[in-house]
Amino acid sequence: MKQSLTIIGLAVEDLGRSLNFYKDGLGWEAGFETEGIAFFQMNGLLFSVVQKKILEDDFERDIQMGGKSVTLAHNVSSKEEVDAVLAKVTALEGATHVQGPVERTWGGYSGYFEDPDGHLWEIAWNPFLKIDAEGFVTL
Repeated sequence: MKQSLTIIGLAVEDLGRSLNFYKDGLGWEAGFETEGIAFFQMNGLLFSVVQKKILEDDFERDIQMGGKSVTLAHNVSSKEEVDAVLAKVTALEGATHVQGPVERTWGGYSGYFEDPDGHLWEIAWNPFLKIDAEGFVTL
């Protein structure tokens, strides 16, 4: 099987609230919206927010909100950008500041927040990653 990841989808309680959160907090714009789901074109993959009820219907079971065993990372180009993005996003209604930003033992600098639905995000600067002008990250 080819090593590939094409879409990351998060369950959300309120699609409008989530769209506003990602737009106001990270500056993202949805590329496609339909009833109950929106997609953001990322650098090589899609990110989606999906109304929780739609996923429960698809899975035919209840799902838990949030993802405390999974983190999503938004890598930026500098420590100063980590500070700025984390401050901006955690100032939004529904966001929870979790930790940092701090210098990491592995050599980077990052902090964590939860979005309004409890999904854990890291805003990070990693000196071992290259980020090109389009936001593609390589080792």
